[in-house]
Amino acid sequence: MKPFKGERIFTPGPVELQDRIREVLSRQIIHHRTPEFKEAFLETRELFKQLVDCKEDNFIFFASSGTGAMEASVLNFFEEGDKVIAVVGGKFGERWAELGRKYKLQVVELEVEWGKSVDPDAVEKLIKENPDCKGVLVQASESSTGAYHNVKALAEITKDTGVLLVVDAITALGVYNMKPHQWGLDVVVGGSQKAFMLPPGLSMLWFSEKAKERLTDRSYYFDVKEELKKQKEGQTAFTPAISLILALRESLSILLEEGMEKVERRYRLMSEGMKRAIEVLGLKIFPENPSISLTTVIPPEGIDPENLRRSMLKLGVRVAGGQGKLKGKIFRISHMGMDIMDMPVVLSALELSLKSIGHTFGLGAGVGEYLKAVHPGVEDG
Repeated sequence: MKPFKGERIFTPGPVELQDRIREVLSRQIIHHRTPEFKEAFLETRELFKQLVDCKEDNFIFFASSGTGAMEASVLNFFEEGDKVIAVVGGKFGERWAELGRKYKLQVVELEVEWGKSVDPDAVEKLIKENPDCKGVLVQASESSTGAYHNVKALAEITKDTGVLLVVDAITALGVYNMKPHQWGLDVVVGGSQKAFMLPPGLSMLWFSEKAKERLTDRSYYFDVKEELKKQKEGQTAFTPAISLILALRESLSILLEEGMEKVERRYRLMSEGMKRAIEVLGLKIFPENPSISLTTVIPPEGIDPENLRRSMLKLGVRVAGGQGKLKGKIFRISHMGMDIMDMPVVLSALELSLKSIGHTFGLGAGVGEYLKAVHPGVEDG
């Protein structure tokens, strides 16, 4: 059975593209060594400053996936042999540890049970046990598990020390009203195909003055010093992702028109509504402290999440499965790029799929519970 009305994408990257962004991407490409591109690029940079609420120019865009900016973080802010703590509580925490070892850092892994959030006290204790530690590498939103790590609390530990707090915010930037300068974060990584609602291929790397003092010369393509010099002038060291940068300008405009406080409030409302809907259907939320960027679900006993995903796809709704040790155990529903009234679509497909495989519940219960959560005062009847 083919999807009856096209496929809706509720995966944590890539996410659906809004019409305003698709219109920008449909235009003829321009050349990047022109006044036209320079003007657009500098405007995009000013909008990004507003997003992260920071006046400094300490950020760059790379033509890469978010992992490219993660790699740039390791290469540009740490020397070979430096000791770092990697918080490993999911697939992307593992990636921090792998990148550190790849570039010959001394990696001390702080293992966190998948689905749990890191305890700031545990991080502080490990820093004290490793006084030569130069950095802590962590996710804000660990999208493989759906867990949120309180990076603001971690910054309280690191901000007055020589330890850099390096945050993968690929599924947090554009969702949370992040203020890296105020919070005391040192390096923040973002990616285009998440809450920025763009195709993959563009990454963002913001860094503090404290981190800037630690810049190295270990990279060629991902050379932050060289890129920063060029990008402040409205150009890039290498060929940029031209169309994505023009679309990022539109994406940032969309987010800032709504206002990041309202954006975060919207995501919190969607997250709470999804939590209540999932629970009333007799399913479980996997993470202890969920990120508001996605909902990670454990299906009822005896129901294979992969079969459930296939059934939902037949109805035209694509959700994501588990990764690593969670493969075949959970499924994940992204909120990124969605509005409040998009989520009943995925809940309807979930309910119909659960019914088709014999799960017992009142049809419409999840959708109804979600609507009551996001529209307080709505009653049955």
